[in-house]
Amino acid sequence: MSGEWFTETLYTDYRQSLRISKVLHRERTVYQDLMIFENPCFGRVLALDGIVQTTEGDEFAYHEMLVHVPILAHGNAKRVAIIGGGDGGALEEVLKHDVERVAMVELDPAVVELSRRYLPSICGDAFDDPRAEVIFADGAAFMREADETFDVIVVDSTDPVGPSVALFEQEFYADCRARLGEAGVLVTQSGVTFMQEDEARDTYRRMKPLFADAWLYLTQVPTYGAGFMTLGWGSLSAAPRKTPLAEIERRFRAAAIETRYYTPEIHVAAFGLPGYIRALMG
Repeated sequence: MSGEWFTETLYTDYRQSLRISKVLHRERTVYQDLMIFENPCFGRVLALDGIVQTTEGDEFAYHEMLVHVPILAHGNAKRVAIIGGGDGGALEEVLKHDVERVAMVELDPAVVELSRRYLPSICGDAFDDPRAEVIFADGAAFMREADETFDVIVVDSTDPVGPSVALFEQEFYADCRARLGEAGVLVTQSGVTFMQEDEARDTYRRMKPLFADAWLYLTQVPTYGAGFMTLGWGSLSAAPRKTPLAEIERRFRAAAIETRYYTPEIHVAAFGLPGYIRALMG
């Protein structure tokens, strides 16, 4: 922080700053520096280790695309795992669907506790839903040791620094693959590609040998500045990503979900990638 401004420290040569109207909470947890503050434009902001994770103002652009794309592409997802996602935004979106079980594996209990307290507009009542089980554990270890399968696995991680590094490795993707049921789908947070080329390229190249269908897709989140955010995609079948628009529209209507970013048209279009991202994929 400098005066009334929070300046993000993610990149060496590019920075963004958000005005702080009020600091709601700051502490050093067992795992990371955690700060929640208010900003006149984006509302309440959660930052971890100096990096914006989510905001009340634009979280929908991230969480809706992270969740609804794989679930509606799958078409019959009943069991879902979320790795990370302690703010509860992804969990809330998953629970809008007719799922039977959601296992959310978060490393830092403080993120969940403080999100419940300060970010109810993002998590809602998701943590109290009987279909949800919150497991405080290392996500990579959970996937390596789990004895159950999932239809969709969502990796809502921080950037590959510290404990999150393991969530970007091929070994982790292989463990996730082993936990997927028939036609199962894995999606991952893979960075802002213009600034974080390695994340998108390595995600795709590490998934490609493991999955029948590996790809990237896009969303645009204002506070994840400097271009498109890419999300990694790995599926045991080529069918989910190629689901026709008409069928995605039918599933979306049947789910009766209200969204602010996601639409069936955006769903299909998100898999069309700009040339500079295609070039990274080789």
